[in-house]
Amino acid sequence: MLPRGLSKSKIMAGLQCPKRLWLQTHRRDLMQDDNQQAYAAGNELGEAARRLYPEGQLIEHVFDIPKALAETQAALAEKPQAPLFEAAFQHEGVVVRVDLLFSEEDGLRLVEVKSTTSVKPLHITDSAIQAWVMENAGYQVKRVELAHVNNSFVYQGDGDYMGLLTHANITEAVSEIKPKVNGWASSFKTLLAGEMPDIASGEQCHKPYDCPFDGFCNKDQAEYPLTLLSYSRKFLEPLSAEGITDIRNVPEAMLTTDKQRRIWTATVTGKPVLDKKIAGELAKLPYPRYYLDFETVGYVVPIWKGTRPYQSLPYQWSCHLETAPGTLTHMEYLDVDGTQPPMRPFAESLVEKMGSDGPIFVYSSYEAGVIKELIEMYPDLAKRLEKIVGRLVDLLPLAQKHYYHPAMKGSWSIKAVLPTIAEGAADLDYKKLDEVQNGLLAQEAYLEIIRPDTSKERRDDLTRKLLDYCKLDTLAMVRLVEYFQSQD
Repeated sequence: MLPRGLSKSKIMAGLQCPKRLWLQTHRRDLMQDDNQQAYAAGNELGEAARRLYPEGQLIEHVFDIPKALAETQAALAEKPQAPLFEAAFQHEGVVVRVDLLFSEEDGLRLVEVKSTTSVKPLHITDSAIQAWVMENAGYQVKRVELAHVNNSFVYQGDGDYMGLLTHANITEAVSEIKPKVNGWASSFKTLLAGEMPDIASGEQCHKPYDCPFDGFCNKDQAEYPLTLLSYSRKFLEPLSAEGITDIRNVPEAMLTTDKQRRIWTATVTGKPVLDKKIAGELAKLPYPRYYLDFETVGYVVPIWKGTRPYQSLPYQWSCHLETAPGTLTHMEYLDVDGTQPPMRPFAESLVEKMGSDGPIFVYSSYEAGVIKELIEMYPDLAKRLEKIVGRLVDLLPLAQKHYYHPAMKGSWSIKAVLPTIAEGAADLDYKKLDEVQNGLLAQEAYLEIIRPDTSKERRDDLTRKLLDYCKLDTLAMVRLVEYFQSQD
């Protein structure tokens, strides 16, 4: 076995990009965002799957593979009636751990648990690697299943998660892929024994997952790379063939959409592009004006009765109320109790504070979707919530249609747009926020707040940071509308 062996996850990384596999094995210090939230969701679901089989046996020894292999072998020799969790197998230096393994009369049933809501092609490949290792290690795999999240499952409480997972039989599809695994393993072993491969960045950097080495591979890329215009190979290949790597060198004739032309024009001139029609559209909207933002949390394994996997559950809102131009007051709501679902009091506070008329500005369609979920959950509040939905004005498509600044680097997120219209405004700098600077960090803060073992001091600190973050989101919208209207 090579000192640096293979695993299923490494083979999957190599299939996405051989350079990623090499870096993941030899230079993990260069890894940046490794999608820890997705891993956490997978671990959470794996634990829930095990709770469905309380009689099962967990093969531990996460960092001691020889012990895990020996314990798996001993358990299977006894032909256990109960399933094994994290059973370990090895063949020619390739090590795999199986989520659920059932020993049945005619062989083994392998079950991989995934936190997605359907079977994906990469899951077939993933499971084929598992089956290949097991069979070559001398075990007979009769059936392969993919257990994925059933997003129509509604948690009824009391720890009952029966029905959370849907089992799909993927045995036939796995059989078609399995013969390829030997070649993959062989080629990747050779790859890992050599120097880092020279592979240009491309679509593989973001499919099927964002590569955690993207920053390293693109550290010397053009200031305004072509990917800001498009990731389409059809668009990029002719330009790359001409040696063009920077937007500023792209011939105007090759642009195909209004969005591309707007990005290109701003980047080439170094000046923002603003269609002044947006000022007229906004000027038509009356006062009072509301600027609204939500924070939500979504559990792959629901914890509150009546909720579904991945349902966006709101716990916080911020609103700046503008009763006349420049006359602002701020309102906010945050539920950090944690012992009870936050959605009902959130909805009640919303209908109480949003008034009866005036536009409600948001910066995505997200808030509308969350309110529609609340309408389904609380029919007695439906009419008042529906009126709120009817008043929403989404600023994002307006900004996308009418505005672009080269510093936005292809993004219209509020955090990318704000610095271009409020340079030097200390009260609008997300980087000056302490710890909670984006939506994912807000979720992490909320989850820590509601944990029973979190100290009061820590809870109070994180609560303040959540309030500061959400307040900045709505103040940002106020300034954005002011800027757009001032350009008339």
